[in-house]
Formats: sequence, structure tokens, C-alpha cells
Amino acid sequence: MDQALQRSAATGFDGIEINLDHPCLETVSSGGLLDARRRFDQALILEIVTGGDYTPNLSDSPRQHLDQLDRALNRALPLQPLKINLITGSDCWPDQKQHDFLAAVLDRLEQLPCSVMLETHRSRSLFDPWRLPFWLMQHPRLRLTADLSHWCVVSERLMTPELEPIQAMATRVDHIHARVGHAQGPSVPHPFAPEWAEALEAHRRCWQLFLDRRNGKATPCTITPEFGPDGYMPMVPFSAEPLADVEALNVAMASWLRKTMNL
Repeated sequence: MDQALQRSAATGFDGIEINLDHPCLETVSSGGLLDARRRFDQALILEIVTGGDYTPNLSDSPRQHLDQLDRALNRALPLQPLKINLITGSDCWPDQKQHDFLAAVLDRLEQLPCSVMLETHRSRSLFDPWRLPFWLMQHPRLRLTADLSHWCVVSERLMTPELEPIQAMATRVDHIHARVGHAQGPSVPHPFAPEWAEALEAHRRCWQLFLDRRNGKATPCTITPEFGPDGYMPMVPFSAEPLADVEALNVAMASWLRKTMNL
């Protein structure tokens, strides 16, 4: 963990985002982690995943997801995260089950001392951009992590600010995953290659809208560049070599965001 925090600070980041189940958290105490964060001046965003993994087990019921969430929150809160990014629910549930599940999740989050956002992640409850405006009307407490790359795959098109889901969610976004997707995949090989300029600009316009609609909010919006590593980065056939350096892309994206969006 010390190495991760030191590396993050050295490459110009303000903090780290880490899955609560990452092995490096197994041996660090809450006090030790807080001390390390102070030494390297790094914030912490924790990621909680229910349903077994990033793609949930189809057999896990809403009750099982909620039980997993309860246990995870009990582990997460002593670590004093700035925010929690929650990947939860399943795309296989019918509408009423989704509605009841989201209501139960939001009941749990309402009294927590930090912001908790549900990610627009494919295979999850918020996988479908076209249904999101309805969910937002039904659940006014719902706060979001915007990962538009997932919706590019689900809808087979780029997300742009004019689309209804983007307009509807703009005031609800507290966190952004800055990966650039395209109509046929969740990650371009390199966001600054000229052949992906349209995809980068579409994402940038949406991200800028989210930031603009947050003017006056007490809690700042946060952004995590997220080019990999688990299956997002395209690879060279047979050698399985990544087409670009994931860490270099994340560092470059952070720098580009600061310059382009005046962060």
C-alpha cells in the first residue's frame, strides 16, 4: 500500500481508488492506512463490488447482494474513505425487483459519513442508459459514478451530452471513471490516437457537462482514469501484449483532463 500511495503521488495523482477486496488491504490497519495517506497526501476512494465479482453471479439474489453490501460497508467505513464507488445489482432482474433493491440500498447509504455512488456498469442494475431517467425520478437519493464506456457497449453508440440519459444524470454525478469506450468495445487502445478523436471528444463533452452542473456543490467531483488492467486494454494476437502502456495512459489522461477541463 505504501508503494501504491507513493507511486500515485509521484505521478501527480491526488489519491487512489482501490477495490475493498484487494489483497494489499488485508494486512493494513485503518490507522496505518490513514497515516500512510497523510504522509503521501493521498485521498482514498474505495470500490465495493457485490455479487461475487465485476460480473455478478446470476444465482445471487437481491438479499444476498444486500448482505454482501452490509458486510463490505462495515469493513470500509473504518478506513475513512473520501467516497465509496458501489458496483451492485444485476441486469437480469425484472423492474420491480430492481426498484425494491435500489430502495433498500439507498436506505443503507443515507446515513453514512461519506458519499456513496452507484456505477453505471454493464451487467448491473444501472446497465441500461435508456432506463436511467426513470430510475432517477423514482430514486431521488441516487448518486452516480459515471462510466460511460459501459453504456457505449450496451447501446452500441457513443454517449453525447444531447442524449436524454446524459442530461438526466448530469446533476447526480459525484465521480467519473475516465476511460474512453467506443461503439464496439469498453476501451479504445489509445485515447489520443487520431482514429479515436471522435470517441474522446464525445466523452469529454459529457464529462464537462457533469462538472458544469456541479457548480456550487460542497463536495467536489472526482475523476479516476481507468485504462485497464482487467481485460479492458486490447492485446496483440498470440503474444497477448497490451497495445499501449496502461499506467502511462492513466497518467497522460490525468494530465490531459487537468489542462483540457481546467481542473
